[in-house]
Amino acid sequence: MKIIKYFSLLLFIGFISCEKETINISELENIHATIKAEFAPDKRVELFDVNFELSDNQLILEGETTSKKAFSILIDSLNHRKLKLTNNVRVLPDSAVGDLKYAIARNSVINIRSKPKHSAELGTQGILGMPLKVLDKKGDFYRVQTPDNYISWVDKGGITRMNKEDFDTWNYRKKIIFTKNFGYVYAKRDENSQIISDITLGGVLKYIAFHKDFIEVKYPDERKGFVKRNEATLFESWLTNLEVTQNNIENVAKKMDGFPYLWGGTSSKGIDCSGFTKMVYLMNGFIIPRDASQQVNAGKTVDSDLEFNDLEKGDLLFFGTKATKEKKQRVVHVGIWLGNDKMEFIHASGNVHLSSMDKNHTKYDEFNKNRYLGSKRYLGVKDEMIINLKEKIKL
Repeated sequence: MKIIKYFSLLLFIGFISCEKETINISELENIHATIKAEFAPDKRVELFDVNFELSDNQLILEGETTSKKAFSILIDSLNHRKLKLTNNVRVLPDSAVGDLKYAIARNSVINIRSKPKHSAELGTQGILGMPLKVLDKKGDFYRVQTPDNYISWVDKGGITRMNKEDFDTWNYRKKIIFTKNFGYVYAKRDENSQIISDITLGGVLKYIAFHKDFIEVKYPDERKGFVKRNEATLFESWLTNLEVTQNNIENVAKKMDGFPYLWGGTSSKGIDCSGFTKMVYLMNGFIIPRDASQQVNAGKTVDSDLEFNDLEKGDLLFFGTKATKEKKQRVVHVGIWLGNDKMEFIHASGNVHLSSMDKNHTKYDEFNKNRYLGSKRYLGVKDEMIINLKEKIKL
């Protein structure tokens, strides 16, 4: 199906491109829009922004993209018209970041913003040890792409940049994962010693050695420290022994009960609704899409009649505005179904807490029941948008 769709796209573009050799900006913008709809429909995970200008009968291309394939198709369609081109489009990453096209989060939590400035909206967060692709640089900020493909900006103090060789070395070295909600990395094997930094749930550091009550670790920027043995474990052992069950989804979710709400947050310091579901699944060995409006496109559709009858523990519930003739469905909230006889679900709104769809329950959530849109099942479902870390790391 994808091959047929791709071939049809090329035929469409070729038909438009070969029809005449005059320059029609409107027509070129239509070609751009068609390619973008196919290869980069969501700017949160793929960039394809190209502008056309005409000067002295020469076409000037400006903009940026992360999709070499999409840009190659655009250039081919323009070349078929035998147009004189000046190509100023940046295919990211480019020379702005040099050979250091990768990075690792070096702080317990890094704030990744919508624009390269501290006052910009918080788009998402990264946690200590998170691997990142570096796409661009502007001032003291770097445009990065997270493991769930989310693209946004982080200040230079939050990351350690690396070349491909050092990045691969970091990824292949033995690591530990922090399994408590909050904690510290100490300078010595003594919790009364100097604190190197704090560390939060899911944080990852390089393993150096086991000691009696501590694990010796190293940061991506070569700092060394110690974490308590009862607060962390070897990452590979954790992942190997991880039982991905409905009950474990519930256990991890309830472990976050009370976490404060933070728009754009994905950590125990503050978390939004989709950051919560993302973190619950991460601590169960899965990387899932970042936002609720992206998460709704993954997994298997369940409870299509909206009666809560076909749901199982761990399913994601989505809320928002239903589609009309004039507008598409708008997903603005997500939670996790707990599958008990109380019709409970857990979600981040104000803070992480339990609610119920049962009108006789003390925690009945009439507001969200009235805007319920449907649910998706992730557990046991094969989907390219749901990354199983056990398969990715090939344990």
